[in-house]
Amino acid sequence: MSALISGIHHITAIAGHPQKNIDFYVGILGLRMVKKTINFDAPDVYHFYFGDELGTPGTVFTTFPFEGARKGTKGTGELTYTAFSIPANSIAYWQERLKKFNVTVSSVLERFGEKLIRFEDHDGMGIELIANDKDSRPGWTKGHIPSDSAIMGFYGATLNLNSKDQTEELLTKYMDYKFIGEENGRYRYGTKGLPGDIVDILVDPNGRQGVQSAGTVHHIAFRTANDKSQLEIQNILMSNGYRVTEVKDRNYFKSIYFREPGGVLFEIATDEPGFAIDEDEAHLGEALKLPEWVESQRDKIESKLAKVTLNVSDYE
Repeated sequence: MSALISGIHHITAIAGHPQKNIDFYVGILGLRMVKKTINFDAPDVYHFYFGDELGTPGTVFTTFPFEGARKGTKGTGELTYTAFSIPANSIAYWQERLKKFNVTVSSVLERFGEKLIRFEDHDGMGIELIANDKDSRPGWTKGHIPSDSAIMGFYGATLNLNSKDQTEELLTKYMDYKFIGEENGRYRYGTKGLPGDIVDILVDPNGRQGVQSAGTVHHIAFRTANDKSQLEIQNILMSNGYRVTEVKDRNYFKSIYFREPGGVLFEIATDEPGFAIDEDEAHLGEALKLPEWVESQRDKIESKLAKVTLNVSDYE
């Protein structure tokens, strides 16, 4: 039987000021804005999607920017660090670039034999850049970051949990993940063990519960091929006691949601149909795209959203 889950689809965070959000992820990190839409569950809030040229599953970091939102706090029951994959010899480039824009960067760290740097965005979102030679994805090479340094997509994510056993069972028994190894209390899992499918569990038995707000991750979504495979995994999860939502149509993919045992919100999203269904590939992310059911309210919605620009020339 073929695997139903193939890795990470996207990671969604709560952010603060919308323009600062664009400036950081498009301007400083050099990701492409592949879709500018709204939170389908809260239409007066933007939903931004940042990724590679086409928003390929496994590259897309998304945000709900709430202007004026207070900052959240990292803790247990949360995804605390999102790791992006960068080319093996590009750490020095990123250290210099981040410092240029006054982003405080860690010293070079090492984990499972690979070098990385760690920092936070303007809201306190935990980010890592992991240098490796395992990733063949091109990233967004038409942006202003040199192709030999451009972010190629996700490397993985760190779940900070009080315990790992039940979450490990979920990943390895029902979600096609395999245990890879342990290092300093960090337990690593992957579908193939490659950038884009890595999930680390950092066990902190006495850790304090995180507080979700700006600068924290709302959920992590895992990839499944299509509607059929999504229904299969939904049935497997429900049959084993997980409380899974109905299928929700997010226009660019379909989604189901549930809480893993440690408290992190998991989503399983289809690879199909993708972000080019309502925009030309050359102009992804430029216009505000609304789902059909609120298109008649466009004027009202646009009047409540902050004006933003994709002009990030100050960061080139």
